[in-house]
Amino acid sequence: MSEYNMENKNPAEAPAGTDNILEIRDLTVHFVTEDETVEAVNDISMHLKKGEILGLVGETGAGKTTTALAILNLVPNPPGVIKSGSILVDGKDVLKMSVRELEQTRGSDISMIFQDPMTSLNPVFTVGDQIAESVMLHENCTKAQAYERAEEMLELVGIPRERAHEYPHQFSGGMKQRVVIAIALACNPKLLLCDEPTTALDVTIQAQVLDLMLELKEKLNTSMVFITHDLGIIAEICDRVAVMYAGRIIEEGTLEDVFNRTKHPYTEGLFNSLPNIEDRTAELKPIPGLMPDPTKLPKGCAFAPRCPYATDACIDTPQDRHRFSDTHFVLCSRYKEPGFRIQREEIS
Repeated sequence: MSEYNMENKNPAEAPAGTDNILEIRDLTVHFVTEDETVEAVNDISMHLKKGEILGLVGETGAGKTTTALAILNLVPNPPGVIKSGSILVDGKDVLKMSVRELEQTRGSDISMIFQDPMTSLNPVFTVGDQIAESVMLHENCTKAQAYERAEEMLELVGIPRERAHEYPHQFSGGMKQRVVIAIALACNPKLLLCDEPTTALDVTIQAQVLDLMLELKEKLNTSMVFITHDLGIIAEICDRVAVMYAGRIIEEGTLEDVFNRTKHPYTEGLFNSLPNIEDRTAELKPIPGLMPDPTKLPKGCAFAPRCPYATDACIDTPQDRHRFSDTHFVLCSRYKEPGFRIQREEIS
């Protein structure tokens, strides 16, 4: 097994001269109350190039949505506290922006598609007015020009412009999600955060929305962070993948790295728990146990109690990043041992 000699290099840092739209460095986010502290995101780093789609995958409670909210500087405070780190969007640190700067940045440079379109739209305003409102907030234009832009955005996402005068209740779930996407894209953001945008949709509409997002990537060169727990969606639209567990990124790489050269035992467990379409009689292999309580995370590897490869050292010792190439790293100290490998490491 080859070893890439870059142990001290931050995984978020791309080689000099690369064109990154997003750089997250050493981000830690906790939710602090009088009784306990929820360690939601713990020292994560990642980057995203212009026109690239990064898939952020993991179980519910892994810290995916909190990471997205931190990128927008929308972590509710209190109880949320961004303890450390920096988030650079197009070279500007979102965490150091003033309230006015954030208002200008959200919606124009960064937009977010939330999980449930039913709660993202105001039921008493037409969809055209809701899209136009976003345009007027960020563009120097008249109300008529903003409404014209709203109608163009509806057509871009496959909805006839005549429906701009209709209200959210007159649209199906899939159509509402398209309206939400139109609002998010109305000002041509450089970065689009997608928080499980297809979860509430049936499989047919889900496929249409994914095709739409790939089309938008090609037309507008929009960079995206796509949050999901569905590995099938990741395989379909993403260029790179970051796997989160208990608030940490435990494996990151290109789509081929993570899917065909899986290194972390947790990622292996995710793939093993999928149905085997070649053998319909094969039993599912779920990952045993549960994710640890985020208020009582262990000193060592948070996955150790569920890991078939864990040793006593895994439980007691903080894990080190181990790099296999300039694109692929894993948070697992067992790779310090010569010859260590997991069963699903190489897929032809």
